[in-house]
Amino acid sequence: MEHIDVAVIGGGQSGPATAYALRRQGLRPVTLEASQQAAGSWPRYHDSLTLFSPARYSSLPGMPFDGAPDRYPHRDEVVAYLPRYAKHVDADVRTGIRVREVRADNGGFTLTLEGGGRLSARGVVAASGTFGHPYRPALPGLASFTGTVLHAADYRTPEPFAGQRLVVVGAGNSAVQIAAELAAHARVTLATRQPVRFARQRTLGRDLHWWLTRTGLDTLPVGRFLRTPPTQLVIDDSRYRAAVTSGAPDRRPVFSGADGTKVTWADGGTEEVDSIVLATGYRPDLGYLTPLGALDEHGHPRHREGLSRTHPGLAYVGLEWQRSLSSNSLRGVGRDAARVARHLAARLRQV
Repeated sequence: MEHIDVAVIGGGQSGPATAYALRRQGLRPVTLEASQQAAGSWPRYHDSLTLFSPARYSSLPGMPFDGAPDRYPHRDEVVAYLPRYAKHVDADVRTGIRVREVRADNGGFTLTLEGGGRLSARGVVAASGTFGHPYRPALPGLASFTGTVLHAADYRTPEPFAGQRLVVVGAGNSAVQIAAELAAHARVTLATRQPVRFARQRTLGRDLHWWLTRTGLDTLPVGRFLRTPPTQLVIDDSRYRAAVTSGAPDRRPVFSGADGTKVTWADGGTEEVDSIVLATGYRPDLGYLTPLGALDEHGHPRHREGLSRTHPGLAYVGLEWQRSLSSNSLRGVGRDAARVARHLAARLRQV
């Protein structure tokens, strides 16, 4: 069995950023990525995805995002950037390796891999984020709906839905983006529990992220005080508010029931629907930590700003609101990784 300093689980944006921070602390991390490239979930996002943050705010520590700093990179550019970053910072990323479970072992940890292999590590950083675990809420009657139901994680392009009657459930960025894109090809309703809340992408000639950085809101360490993350604002470049206002897509409260191919709306009306797209977010992708008892009854990690409250040698990077607004973003994950690495290195020097 191979013995290593720190196992970093997840090779997307959080994993290599954490490996970079750990190496700067004198540790030798090994990053384990289940897919075949060090790009995490990015290759699986819908084809038209474009970042809300300009390139200058979309870099990981140690390597700026290439190209014009004020442009908004496309998904494929991020997919290309992440493996280059891992190579640039000399992160030991091993792809095609999925961690099945982690157990405590003599003050450290034993990782069991799919296929039967094992690793021994003095420390573990869970950097698998959330996007590998799509959240599918138990909506009224959804189990009885016989049309197509898919999560936004499985949506790629609008063409297969041309001419259909569609319902997109959700009020966040992905929900509004996907609904607006589909509305050019089909009749679409955006079903939400609350009205959609928009934030202007540019104000007084400056991108929203410039303002977040200048005011300090982007890094304000309020994550530990939030029992429930705030409702996500939809960052609008003027297209999305206009689309919803014009009724393409139209917005309604979430349906009150479904049966067969029909949904029932809050006003009692029913209609035939071909497909329902659940743009309902994600939950932490941390099932491999279950044997440790490091998760609560909902599968959320017991932690304080990324440091485990159950096992001193265990940490997290890339969680939503782990420490601040930007914790699970390209622009913010490096800050959390550096902080976690300092604490983990100090811990390992004591044992």
